[in-house]
Amino acid sequence: MEYIYGALLLHSAGKEIDEENLKKVLTDAGVAADDARLKSLLESMKNVNIEEVLKNAAAAPVAAAPAKEEKKEEKKKEEKKEEKKDESDSDAMAGLSSLFG
Repeated sequence: MEYIYGALLLHSAGKEIDEENLKKVLTDAGVAADDARLKSLLESMKNVNIEEVLKNAAAAPVAAAPAKEEKKEEKKKEEKKEEKKDESDSDAMAGLSSLFG
């Protein structure tokens, strides 16, 4: 994760994300930079538009939040229905027991 954070830091600072800059950020943060991991990350990020990825990542949790609220409301409705059902069941049982004394 440190490698990705370093790349994001360079991006937000407006610096070029290259091996030299990323290695400097990592070593300044106290991380022993592995050249193979650096090269692998930089190779995988070649065709990635970081602004687009960040924009989509920021929008994803917002879209998921209403779904959780709906589930909570549905759960509450189900609980209320179950409570009513339990009450009506107990009323019916009381009525039956009065028949048999």
